[in-house]
Amino acid sequence: MAHDHHDHTDVDWEEMGPLLETQAELFTPLYEHAMAWLAKRQTEPGLVVDVGSGPGVVACLFADTFPGARIVAVDGSAPLLARAQARAERLGVADRFGTLAGELPDVLDELDYPADLLWAGRSLHHLGDQRAALAAFAERLTYGGTLALQEGGLPARFLPRDLGFGRPGLQARLDALEAQWFAAMRADLPGSVTETEDWPALLTAAGLRPTGTRTFLLDLPAPTTDRARAYVAAHLTRLRDGVGEALDPDDRATLDRLLDPDDKASVHHRPDVFVLAAQTVYTAVRTE
Repeated sequence: MAHDHHDHTDVDWEEMGPLLETQAELFTPLYEHAMAWLAKRQTEPGLVVDVGSGPGVVACLFADTFPGARIVAVDGSAPLLARAQARAERLGVADRFGTLAGELPDVLDELDYPADLLWAGRSLHHLGDQRAALAAFAERLTYGGTLALQEGGLPARFLPRDLGFGRPGLQARLDALEAQWFAAMRADLPGSVTETEDWPALLTAAGLRPTGTRTFLLDLPAPTTDRARAYVAAHLTRLRDGVGEALDPDDRATLDRLLDPDDKASVHHRPDVFVLAAQTVYTAVRTE
């Protein structure tokens, strides 16, 4: 699929797990800045819930940020949660780390007690009725608890506008196709409801009081690392597989060349590859 975050379609999560894990690790600097910001808004939480946790990279970062908290990773994929649990064990936080498998948002009813901090990191948009899901998230917060919603931001950039071959502006055209794919993905979700994506307004409708919005940057300049190159190659490969048929022949040829490990002009070798991403977090607190 073209979109970075996983969805619950016909995907082999056991196979996808390592890729999702390494990609989340690449974004660790962004998450660490977001958590430092959250720590000033929700001090010393007792329970932190990561909704749509995937392989648990972010959940384990929460364990580092809040050493007195219990962390629960929630996801619809048991194989990804197994990776999350194994990661917690490797990092020595398994004694206060748990997992909960099931379909969101209903599975949150199985939490033992309300959350002080509930993090939904690019997971809400995979639920058909986002307004209803936010209301369900809000219900699982304790009085004074915070919901942190990571949605929106800007499309990531990896390459200069002019690559030296093909038509300039390839990434902008890929962004447009990915936006079409995303709209179709949303429309096909069970119980899909169209919403104006005014997140503070939707958080207010869920009975919460918005408390802040901030965008966090991941800036890995050129020349970048092998891990960043691998992420760029994986991202562009998913785009080629997901929307490649909609590209014109010239752009398809350019994308194929960018992904050819034997081509010195590919993302595997060229010195101007970078990763620049901006992701936005909205916070709201339960006041009643």
